Amino acid sequence: MDDFTFKRKRSVGNRLFSRTDTPKKRSNLEGGYVSTSLRKHNDEEFDGDVTEWTMEGTGSRVAYDDFTTIDWIHDFAKERARQKRLHQQKGIRGRLNILFDAMEGWIVVLVVGIASGILAGIIDITSDWLSDLKEGYCETAFYLNRRFCCLGYDDEQDECREWITWNSALQARSVAAEFWTNYLFYIIFSTLFATTAAYLVKTYSPYSAGSGIPEIKTILGGFVIRKFLGWWTLVIKGIGVCLVAASSLCLGKEGPLVHLACCCGNIIPRIFPKFRYNEAKKREVLSAAAAAGISVAFGAPIGGVLFSLEEVSYYFPFRTMWRSFFCAMVAAVSLAFMNPFRTGKLVLFQVVYDRDWHAFELFFFALLGVMGGLYGALFIRMNLKIAAFRQDSWLRFFSVHEVVFMSVLTSIVSYLNIFMRVNPSELVANLFRECVGGDYHNLCNHVNHWKPTLLLLIASILKFFFTAFTFGLKVPAGVWLPSMAIGACFGRAVGLTVHAWHMYNPNFWLFASCAPEGRCITPGMYAMVGAAATFGGISRMTVSLVVIMFELTGALTYVLPIMITVMISKWVGDAFDKEGISDGWIRMSEYPFLDTKEEYVYNTLASQVMTRVDDLIVITATGHTLDSLEKLLNSVDYKGFPVVHNAKDMLLTGYISRSELRYAIDKAKKKPGILLSSPCYFSGNLPILDDSIFIDFKPWMDQTPITVSHKFPMEMVIELFKKMGLRYTLVTKKGQLLGLITKKDVLRHLSIMYDPNSSEDDLQENLMMLPERRMSSFVGDFGID
Repeated sequence: MDDFTFKRKRSVGNRLFSRTDTPKKRSNLEGGYVSTSLRKHNDEEFDGDVTEWTMEGTGSRVAYDDFTTIDWIHDFAKERARQKRLHQQKGIRGRLNILFDAMEGWIVVLVVGIASGILAGIIDITSDWLSDLKEGYCETAFYLNRRFCCLGYDDEQDECREWITWNSALQARSVAAEFWTNYLFYIIFSTLFATTAAYLVKTYSPYSAGSGIPEIKTILGGFVIRKFLGWWTLVIKGIGVCLVAASSLCLGKEGPLVHLACCCGNIIPRIFPKFRYNEAKKREVLSAAAAAGISVAFGAPIGGVLFSLEEVSYYFPFRTMWRSFFCAMVAAVSLAFMNPFRTGKLVLFQVVYDRDWHAFELFFFALLGVMGGLYGALFIRMNLKIAAFRQDSWLRFFSVHEVVFMSVLTSIVSYLNIFMRVNPSELVANLFRECVGGDYHNLCNHVNHWKPTLLLLIASILKFFFTAFTFGLKVPAGVWLPSMAIGACFGRAVGLTVHAWHMYNPNFWLFASCAPEGRCITPGMYAMVGAAATFGGISRMTVSLVVIMFELTGALTYVLPIMITVMISKWVGDAFDKEGISDGWIRMSEYPFLDTKEEYVYNTLASQVMTRVDDLIVITATGHTLDSLEKLLNSVDYKGFPVVHNAKDMLLTGYISRSELRYAIDKAKKKPGILLSSPCYFSGNLPILDDSIFIDFKPWMDQTPITVSHKFPMEMVIELFKKMGLRYTLVTKKGQLLGLITKKDVLRHLSIMYDPNSSEDDLQENLMMLPERRMSSFVGDFGID
């Protein structure tokens, strides 16, 4: 069936209705942004069966433009129509098609899980080899890291002759020469790795910078960011995260693993049309991919599912939970088959504790929780201020130079402290360990425990400042593991102090529950609890974090201390600001994201927030020509137009988006017999057949837009936007159009409510700045989708 209905009627005059008032700066913009360009749409990119969409009432759609919000309602209607056509097929072939359609989702998450596990294993092996390359190389096989090269040796007692340090390779003869040789090579390799990653990001894939978690949350909320989950992002971020993890920068690879898993979840489903042409269905796969990312990052498949549900997913139906669980399980199994550490562990810092904790230790765990909350609040505030300065100052033009400077500075300082010299994964693994089977840099030397305690405290403080300044550089990196390392350093220092207290005062009343013989305090457990505290303080995660830490330790005994610590950390952090680091970056990047966890407690009506009809440009159902509509699109940048019956009664007929109107006009102009003076109609009251050709735009119009009364409470309007993923809602009174509320209006209103000191003009200016414009100076020709 054709996209338009062409009938004949006597020619009518040209007329375009719009309000006589000049539109003000406030406009009816989808998602709160002015359109800067329109994509060229292929014939495959729009919904072809107009009859089905007319039955559903949501109209036909073209492919979503970059930096726009998807129409969840339309995509769900589109899926219902597809399912209806599918179930109308008869015979054995029809049943097989239905069966294969039901299996497509499981096939996709299976492949995504396998790809995520294999990718994580390759990244672990590569980053470990590059990290060890800063200290030396394997004489027998250059491509082996220290662990594989010295497989079979006892790390604490035997000397691995196959591993050649750089001072041995250069035959340094004095102690000073050995120190400066190793120091120099450490700085050179660290800077080289970080600089290479920064250059790759700037040249080929700007979207590979950062952890990607804020953007993934925004994408799962319905926002479209083209190329962010594309092939080049997958390739460049995969290479870059290996380089950054091996450098001395205080950054981790756990957040980027979630981004890489979501890249797989975006690329693999393209082979199936029901995912390729339906953004809402695609986001179900992305939710499962996010769970797989956490599964391979922390070896926690159940924690990954809860993370996807609690933190990133906007729409999480029951079937998505099962698919996320399956995807996370497959990813963990794939990583276990690769066995990147040759220990059977999914992650390097996975540990098992066999000692119980005592009731008096809850006091120290609570102190660690307070520390974690204070750390999170201070870190988020400092990091966002640094990032804002970097974004608005001359530093944004020297992203690679800044990485070079921070890498050199971090290398110079880190090498002097053994607890800062190693990469975060190895550091956390050694801090979590019990004092059995070896001593890691005097952590188990309880006679002279003050030196390692002091070094741990210095390391935690320096890592805090370095991480706050480093997170936000244009390199692929995350902040979760560095935060855990900071908490583990501080927690281990507290554990050593408590252990020394018990050792020198075993009869003190606080230690009455300790056995007379044997160890009472486990400092490694304090490191684990401290890591959970800082992780919770910076992310504000609760349930998913507890499960992740439980899966890391494998001990049900420690769930209660972790729960108490995480809750105290969240309470303390929320006392300063309720947003985590990802939410803070979403706010600073000005993405149109409505947090489902935020509560609205103000008594406001829809009529007080809406853009009034006097400030809108509306389209009447009749009285237009192709030329007048063309002039309308060329004269304004609005992303949509309410359609009314006529100028007098202003009865609402529907709503048409700019993208659909532009596509329909361009397609109509290619039809034979269509002139610029051909009349256009947006209503079902088509003219009587006669001689002139006219165009019916009704199939491209949303004939059933969501409407609310002008007395509808704003609290419920916000809930509609959150729960239904609306882009806009029209305000009416007895069918008469009174105004329009877009997602931008809701975000502006919430900003004013939460920050009364901010002026509306400043908020308007901020919301009009597209993230597309922020990255326009960095996006290259290679950033293909």
